[in-house]
Amino acid sequence: MPLSKLPDAEAQCAQLADLIRPQLQANTLLVGIHSGGAWIARRLNELLGLPGEIGLIDVSFYRDDFGAKGLHPQVKPTSIPFDVEGRSLILVDDVLYTGRTTRAAINELFDYGRPASIKLAVLADRGGRELPICAQFCTWYPVLDAGEEIVLEPDAAGRLHWRRADHG
Repeated sequence: MPLSKLPDAEAQCAQLADLIRPQLQANTLLVGIHSGGAWIARRLNELLGLPGEIGLIDVSFYRDDFGAKGLHPQVKPTSIPFDVEGRSLILVDDVLYTGRTTRAAINELFDYGRPASIKLAVLADRGGRELPICAQFCTWYPVLDAGEEIVLEPDAAGRLHWRRADHG
């Protein structure tokens, strides 16, 4: 059954912050995966009132399908402005699907040190996992038809919203 109505992504960010807040530790920092996860991580950092900057990560070079897909035309720089060694990290992305992006992000994070823990926060978990990865924090479990995708993007005012994208 196709999606009839897409949720309010800004309200989902607030809900995600509410899910995370009780489990925050003193040394918890956020790392957003470009690009949707980076937008969400910025918003969560504000909503949670966390000190300091968030980390931003681009997994393009760490994907296991890099050879087949090639380099994404809009590679963004990875920026981890803090020491990850011994930190509790929350990795943030917009959609969890196969788990391959998350695996790539974890591989890259370990290049920066050994965190105490890594938890995953996403706005949407669409199932279809190919790797044993799950989100500890999630606000939506959409059921999508084959070839149907959801894409998170900011509008001109910077508010996040979902749109449908068919690729089938």
